[in-house]
Amino acid sequence: MTLSRFVTKNAFRNKRRSLLTVLSIAFSLLLLTLMMTIWHAFYLSEGSAESAQRLVVRHRVSLTFSLPGFYREKIRAIPGVVSVIPVSWFGGIYKDQKPENFFAQFGTDPDEFFKTYRDISMPEDQIKAWQRDRQGVIVDDYLANKYGWKLGDRIVLQGTIYPVNLELIIRGIFHSNPDNKTVYFNAKYVEEAVPFFKGQAGTFSILADSPKDVSIIASTVDDMFRNSPQPTKAESEKAFGLEFVAMMGNVKAFILSICSAVVFATLLVSANTMAMSIRERTREVAVLKTLGFTRRGVLGLFVSEAVALSLAGGIIGATLGWAAVYGLTHSKQFISFFPMVVTPQIWVVALVTSGIVGLLSSALPSYHASQVNIVDGLRHIG
Repeated sequence: MTLSRFVTKNAFRNKRRSLLTVLSIAFSLLLLTLMMTIWHAFYLSEGSAESAQRLVVRHRVSLTFSLPGFYREKIRAIPGVVSVIPVSWFGGIYKDQKPENFFAQFGTDPDEFFKTYRDISMPEDQIKAWQRDRQGVIVDDYLANKYGWKLGDRIVLQGTIYPVNLELIIRGIFHSNPDNKTVYFNAKYVEEAVPFFKGQAGTFSILADSPKDVSIIASTVDDMFRNSPQPTKAESEKAFGLEFVAMMGNVKAFILSICSAVVFATLLVSANTMAMSIRERTREVAVLKTLGFTRRGVLGLFVSEAVALSLAGGIIGATLGWAAVYGLTHSKQFISFFPMVVTPQIWVVALVTSGIVGLLSSALPSYHASQVNIVDGLRHIG
């Protein structure tokens, strides 16, 4: 019998207890994987290279206030600005108000949209068709597959913020990575139908010449309109997205507290299992020493058993975490502007965490077991 086989058999000698321990660790690592995935999506995901060059300009007070349309030309004149377009949230209803029929809807400028969003791809003929048609709309390929939309189909968005229903014709189907689950139409359509929105924009999206220009442009824009009736707040696209996360509260503290609780609970479960297992095998330790095992050898055996159990739970938990995230992000009800995916780095961290938990939980009881005297161990009854 090999040493690894010996360790594996001993780790699962009490099948019920070992199975319950593995399942407990797996559930804990499932939660840990989910929390790390959320953390990565919110704070570590960089997006495309082009997104690092984009800024969003909004009203300093609130997103509910719009900005004058003439700001666009003033912003365009700032050194380092490649292009700038209006991006206005419509917030209409498609079919009904069920969550599975919700998706983002923005009015913008078709002529310069793809100059600003270079990371969104669509055939050239579809781009030109959209630019020629005031009623035209382009849709994300995910939404096209979800609803069975094709070029030339008509979709109706019932106005909620604006008192108008948009009857749009699909002129293009674009691809983005990750899927942004969004439709874009010509903002002029709303301006013509809603008098109070004429010459207004919800936000402006800016493409900078390089990432290093982003902070300079943001400061310049805010300084330019600081004393105007509609002051601005310009920030990177990433920072703009994190503002929505901040609306939910201190998400960082919440995620960290959950992760700490998960690791601590896993440590307690593993430590309790190993303490019980080692205490029941005192005489076995004495026999192993009689056969020539050293204190270091006994210590290594018990620690290896704990690590094996923890890693088994970690592998199952990380796999279930990946399946849960995949199922969530591919469900019809899911909508997110952050890329939710279990990366290989998250897998590695989850498995390393489970291994460390097994090591720490078994260190003390394994050390005490390795110190057992042969005579005392053989006399032990338990």
